[in-house]
Amino acid sequence: MSTLILASTSSARRALMDGLGLPYRAEAPGVHEDVSPTLSARQAVRELAARKARAIQARYPDAWVIGADQLVEVEGEVLGKPADREAARQQLGKLLGHTHDICTGVCLVGPGGHVAEALEVSRLTFYPLAPDELERYLDLGEWQGCAGSYRVEGAGQALLARLEGDRTNVQGLPMLTVVRMLREAGLSFFAPRTPGTAGAP
Repeated sequence: MSTLILASTSSARRALMDGLGLPYRAEAPGVHEDVSPTLSARQAVRELAARKARAIQARYPDAWVIGADQLVEVEGEVLGKPADREAARQQLGKLLGHTHDICTGVCLVGPGGHVAEALEVSRLTFYPLAPDELERYLDLGEWQGCAGSYRVEGAGQALLARLEGDRTNVQGLPMLTVVRMLREAGLSFFAPRTPGTAGAP
């Protein structure tokens, strides 16, 4: 099988990929993440996922590459990764007690010009928090590097009043979508493992 590369060094995405047991490696795409402010969150994540996948494929033309990008949208406003604690406080202030969408674009590129793209959207409703509880959550640092300033795979799951959609999508990579795309591309699963080896290099 050709090499499989995840165009991301996100610990959350790597953890989800590790669970598949497929041999793969993770590599930072090293692309700029600026997009036109006229794009919706859904359009922006699709563009950025493709940009990341193609950047890695340019280095390894014979590999299969998964690119992904994620943004939060609340009442028409797009939220990316917060620059600092104050930005995280402001983002969470817009989400607490309200419902928002988390949008993930996924792009799979491979040998022979193969390109498959998908968009996954999950809808989340957060509990309202008192100011002191919000500050205690911010103290945990889960806001760092996360669109919307939370992590549902960690303590941030206590923010959730309701979740509609694929939970892995909220964690960073919609695995139902990823598995479907890999299967449609002809990649196989459950390869025999050599005793004593881990599932992913």
